[in-house]
Amino acid sequence: MRTAEVAEVLRGVYDPELAIDIVSLGLVYGIEPGEKGLVVTMTTTSPACPMSDALHGMTEAVLAHAFPRQAIDVTLSYEPQWSVAMADREALAELGW
Repeated sequence: MRTAEVAEVLRGVYDPELAIDIVSLGLVYGIEPGEKGLVVTMTTTSPACPMSDALHGMTEAVLAHAFPRQAIDVTLSYEPQWSVAMADREALAELGW
C-alpha cells in the first residue's frame, strides 16, 4: 500500500457540509502506511465541527473496507488549525474562492 493509493481511497470521503472530499479540502494532514498498519492524521474545518465524529467514522470505515488486512488508526489533530488556504484549486473553485 502506497501513500498515493491511500489518498485516492480518502477522496471517497466527503465533508458532509461542504460536499467536497477531505483530500481536496486539505483535511488530511498525514498518511503513514506501514507493515503493521496504516496511520492517518486528519482534521476538520473547525475544532467545534458538529460532524467531527461522523467524518472520523466515515474515514475509518472507508479505509477498513479498502485495506481489510491492515490495522487502521485515524487520529484527529487541530494543529495546525485548518484554513481554506489548505484546500486545492478545485476545492477553492467549488467554494467560490
